Amino acid sequence: MTDSPYKVEPFQPVDAEKVSHLFVEVYGDAYPIKTVYDPEKLIATFESGNYFPFLVRTDSYRIVAYGALYRSAPYEGIYEFGQGIVSSDVRGAGIGRILFEYVAEYIQTLPGSEVYFGEAVCNHTHTQKAGAMIKTIETGIEIDLMPAKIYDKDRTVTGRVAVLDMFRSFVSKPHTVHVPDTYEDIIRYIYSGFDDRRTIAVSTGNMPSDQPTEMSVKVFEFAGVARITVTKSGSDFEQVFTLNERSLLNQNIAVIQIWLKSSWPWIGEAVEVLRNNGYFFGGVFPRWFDVDGLLLQKVLGQPNWEGIRLYSDRAEEIYRFIHDDWEDVRKNPILKENIHHE
Repeated sequence: MTDSPYKVEPFQPVDAEKVSHLFVEVYGDAYPIKTVYDPEKLIATFESGNYFPFLVRTDSYRIVAYGALYRSAPYEGIYEFGQGIVSSDVRGAGIGRILFEYVAEYIQTLPGSEVYFGEAVCNHTHTQKAGAMIKTIETGIEIDLMPAKIYDKDRTVTGRVAVLDMFRSFVSKPHTVHVPDTYEDIIRYIYSGFDDRRTIAVSTGNMPSDQPTEMSVKVFEFAGVARITVTKSGSDFEQVFTLNERSLLNQNIAVIQIWLKSSWPWIGEAVEVLRNNGYFFGGVFPRWFDVDGLLLQKVLGQPNWEGIRLYSDRAEEIYRFIHDDWEDVRKNPILKENIHHE
């Protein structure tokens, strides 16, 4: 590392303009988080104390890469590594490895940090490989998360882009997770390679009648993605879910994602409601609610399966199950006629 022409350093306000130029160089004006294009807003976000950016310089002080750690999950002990960007003329020079090695050390110094989370794009495998170098574990794939227009400068991207979910635990929290029998095998497979202990129990029972369902919805208009987080589920789950989904289907949405708590013994019943509405397996999200989460997803149209590139055998196994589950859900004879086909 001492002979490397590249050096990772914390972001400083004086770097803001050069960082903005880097995003223009790589993405033009298509990057969805517009803060990065405005140096003053970028500085204000940094000074908020909840956003921890860093960059890679050459020995001539040119900024060639950038990334940040921030909280994005319901549980504040999880930090996501995102906004990763590398100048096109230094790709293949090991910049991703340098960034991820820095992240693995830096994240442990942040307030309340317990878990690393990253979404590695699947239109190439560079980020996946770099994540594997710091012992992250693949736990799911979010199909068609990002629109192709973000990657207009990359002529190899011809459709929406999936991301591979990767986690690493820095603080152990063994606990029981309940799994739907439909997904027992794949979830056991995912946990068999995880870096923390879980006791797995097959879901039984019905959703409680004395607890109302609570869920929140967030829409990312630039991506055409809606995310539903279910914090409580009761016997009114299907009714509340249907009302929320009906509203989303009237918008310009391409993908709907929904997270459930794996601490619920009755999670299997919620999963069946979702599968009957066109949702298929997405992945396991360790510590997402402090307890683990389970992601299901619905793509409104034909997913871009052909555009997915994966680095590891483990990711390929998860992919095969997700694709097969998508096929199974489409064959479901009681699937409701609310799936919009583009």
